[in-house]
Amino acid sequence: MPSSSASPRAARSLSAVNEEIRALLSAGGLVSTEGRCRYEELLVEWAAAVRGDVTEAA
Repeated sequence: MPSSSASPRAARSLSAVNEEIRALLSAGGLVSTEGRCRYEELLVEWAAAVRGDVTEAA
């Protein structure tokens, strides 16, 4: 089942994704099911941003 965040959008920078992950964690966001789902989405976005950084560096 595709998530609502699966819609295409411009890739965010690694630092922007990191900032959102940190905010979610510091707010105790992993306690709820929605928070855990959002965290998993952010990890996928973070991995894509890391790959993008590596590609640019090469």
